Amino acid sequence: MAITAQQVKELRELSGAGMMDAKKALTETDGDMNAAVDWLRTKGLSKADKKAGRTAAEGLVAVKTSGNTGVAVEINSETDFVAKNDEFQGMVSKFATAALKADDVEALKAADIDGKSASERLTDAIAKIGENMTIRRMTKISGDAVASYVHNAAGDGMGKIGVLVAYSGGDDATARQIAMHIAAVNPAALNEADMDQAVVEKERSIQIDIARESGKPEAVIEKMIVGRMKKFVAEATLLNQAFVVNPDLTVGKAAEAAGMTVTGFVRMEVGEGIEKKTEDFAAEVAKTARGA
Repeated sequence: MAITAQQVKELRELSGAGMMDAKKALTETDGDMNAAVDWLRTKGLSKADKKAGRTAAEGLVAVKTSGNTGVAVEINSETDFVAKNDEFQGMVSKFATAALKADDVEALKAADIDGKSASERLTDAIAKIGENMTIRRMTKISGDAVASYVHNAAGDGMGKIGVLVAYSGGDDATARQIAMHIAAVNPAALNEADMDQAVVEKERSIQIDIARESGKPEAVIEKMIVGRMKKFVAEATLLNQAFVVNPDLTVGKAAEAAGMTVTGFVRMEVGEGIEKKTEDFAAEVAKTARGA
């Protein structure tokens, strides 16, 4: 199939590979973008595993805790300017409080906020502020205790990244440090048992292909794979990661030293997984000049 310049550009942005390598990867995989990224990794040509999860939309994540329950809510807006608006922040705070009693995002949308549903409140805000907004998602977590942390805080309990940590034993200060670690490092799962096995198997397949490119005997390759997968799991799971506060310890060992057991966590970042339409700056100026 014919490979377009736009496809090559997109793959280069995702992988950091050169133009010719990106085109070859797309040709080899019949234009399948995900397969092309994997192909580049196999050949050692990808400079970045992925950029697809980068923040691409504006708004706020708010976190609230009550007793042994915590909730994180994402409310999106079109611009960061609106996210800094006091009225918008007040609405987000009320939505997060309501989310503590809601089972899911649909229940949150129907929840009563000062005599109107959250969805109706959002519609009112859209009409007043003049930007599209969405109640995108919410996640709840429970444990013996729950600590929260907000990174790049824009207001009380809200910002660009919100983290909740469920734990037993220990103390809130240590739990908060672990929450800060989660915000910075973004682990994929609590431990190996909680990892998405499809992701693990995909990584194993990629590592096998990379190892075979070396031309080494199968017996050597098997040992290489064991070591590489162990490293992959350690880097991806919270309890096995080097603790940012004390890199000599894993997060699991640091929690253990504090008499704490981490039972779960939530990390929510504004715009995760949303592809934001971008426009060439010169084209944007021309469009404005035309009055479009």
